[in-house]
Amino acid sequence: MATANKNLSDYDKTTIPNANKFRFGIVVSEWNDTITEGLYQGAYNALIDNGVLPSNIVRWDVPGSFELIYGSKKMQEQMVNAVIAIGSVIQGETKHFDFVCEAVSQGIKDLNVIRETPVIFCVLTDNNLQQAQERSGGKHGNKGTEAAIAAIKMAELRKNS
Repeated sequence: MATANKNLSDYDKTTIPNANKFRFGIVVSEWNDTITEGLYQGAYNALIDNGVLPSNIVRWDVPGSFELIYGSKKMQEQMVNAVIAIGSVIQGETKHFDFVCEAVSQGIKDLNVIRETPVIFCVLTDNNLQQAQERSGGKHGNKGTEAAIAAIKMAELRKNS
């Protein structure tokens, strides 16, 4: 397991660019909301911790992880420096999991290739609820925190390129 010995919430603040002038969009799936709310809180707290003003964080909710693609595309049009796409897909008994995970991964990748505003992939694709809980504020920390730090770094990269 990739996160077995890693806390997703750990970062060295001295390596994070100054984010107080950046504006971020966060698109949050309503499906598996106990997980996605934890991820959102981790992302929001990390942005605030690194100087982002609350008024420079825009949140939109979408019904499920599949809808993150369209929501992120529209968020890119909102004069943000980076977008964080937050979702949770948990393995079930059908192949639906595979189709949703593949589509969301490819869709967000496509937005990053085609458009100028970076979209950070913060979609948990876990085998069970316990794994999702452990990565959304549990024993492995919070993938939302990690996504926010990536968003700050990518916003800085975009600014400097």
